[in-house]
Amino acid sequence: MTVSPLPYPLRLTGTGIVLREWRWEDLDDLVALLDEPDIARWTLMPSPFDVPAGLAYLRRAHQGRVNGSRIQLAITADGGRPLGEVLLFNVGAEAREAELGYLVGRPFRRQGLATAALSLLTGYAVDTLRLRRLLLRIDRGNSGSTSVARRCGYRPAAEPLIEQAGPYGPVHLGTWEYLEGRPRDDRRNNVASRRYGRR
Repeated sequence: MTVSPLPYPLRLTGTGIVLREWRWEDLDDLVALLDEPDIARWTLMPSPFDVPAGLAYLRRAHQGRVNGSRIQLAITADGGRPLGEVLLFNVGAEAREAELGYLVGRPFRRQGLATAALSLLTGYAVDTLRLRRLLLRIDRGNSGSTSVARRCGYRPAAEPLIEQAGPYGPVHLGTWEYLEGRPRDDRRNNVASRRYGRR
């Protein structure tokens, strides 16, 4: 079984959300989204995140999409301005698993965007790509991200913490997993419309 190369281009639409490819004209919005201490604290993004960092980021994203090694999509409300990002990478064809990640810019949090985006990409990964196990790596102190993971049906996996050096000190990543065949939360199909008080 093989899932590579991953489909490109790709556009996924749910209730109240559109995931689309990054564009070069997104540069200013991308820099505004990622030049933020909370992003640097929980990820390995460079800090400060400036225009050269944004250009390098878009180049890597485009290359990863064209060669089919990852899915990396802007989170939008209507296909326009990017509000965050969701991605799928490190695909293991034999094990039928992959890692996912997500982030939402500070002005757009607590609107359900991260939950909607992760739910939509999770559904695509399981139903279309036929992956059996999806993984998230989340710092144990990132309560907002773990709440999103739980709402989308992910649960802590019995794996040791992964320690990495970040711009604000070490991060301790716990592994969360979504397993094919696990009963799905009834909210998964309409979570994108529940955009109040959530990340």
